[in-house]
Amino acid sequence: MELIIGSHVSFNKDEQMVKSVKEALSYKANTFMFYTGAPQNTKRVELDESLALEAKKMMEEKNIDINNVVIHAPYIINPANDKNRDFNINFLKQEISRAHFLGINKLVLHPGSHVGLGVDKGIENIIEVLKAAIIDDNDVDICLETMAGKGSEIGRTFEEIKRIIDGVDNKHIKVCLDTCHINDAGYDLANFDKVLDEFDAIIGLDKLSVVHINDSKNEINTHKDRHENIGYGYIGFDNLIKVIYHEKLKGIPKILETPYTGTDKSYPPYLFEIDMIRNKKFNSNLINDIEDYYNKC
Repeated sequence: MELIIGSHVSFNKDEQMVKSVKEALSYKANTFMFYTGAPQNTKRVELDESLALEAKKMMEEKNIDINNVVIHAPYIINPANDKNRDFNINFLKQEISRAHFLGINKLVLHPGSHVGLGVDKGIENIIEVLKAAIIDDNDVDICLETMAGKGSEIGRTFEEIKRIIDGVDNKHIKVCLDTCHINDAGYDLANFDKVLDEFDAIIGLDKLSVVHINDSKNEINTHKDRHENIGYGYIGFDNLIKVIYHEKLKGIPKILETPYTGTDKSYPPYLFEIDMIRNKKFNSNLINDIEDYYNKC
């Protein structure tokens, strides 16, 4: 089975998902992830059916399976806190509907932060929001992202994610595993077989729908959540390659969310990181190669 690898890409008001597909293809990717609007606010453009159809046609022609494409819900949705509950429910419903309109069936969601309410109350709030927001008559799955445990984040352990899944008790709740986050949360990716066995025993591999591939600027168990370019952080290239090509993760889309580079941090690294990953060969000159490439464009 071919490796399913892509990255975060843009989505704009003029081309919408067509822009996303074009950018993914420029990185030689066969999947991608995008936000349907800015992650920090509620501003959303009306989705255009003709552009959605054009994007789908382009994906079919270029062998990108739409079932592997991912939308990320905005950060401003915080299901773990009592504040703005109606907003969280309604805006999440809207994001689910937008994903359905575009034909995307994977919506990644941060479980949120309890902001002093405590883990138990935070999980209770998440369960209530998800139960109210899920739309059963479409095929969009909400993929709860594993978190680093920064501040009062929920989802820093597989057990916390499992409690949410059990509480919601709906087939549309799945999981997105983030390598930087679980490293920062205390899971040792140098022993990924053990991590995956633990995930399977607690949550179940059948629930794993997306994997975010990121190196980490932090040592294990620091709870900081700072992504690094592939092979340039504390997880390391060889460990990430073992995750990406793990037999038990075949068929699951792998998405890069690594930092832009260059003097003004404006150059996406994904063309070069995907090349490294496909060739299973670390590029120790990655940052310079990226800068040289985009300076010539």
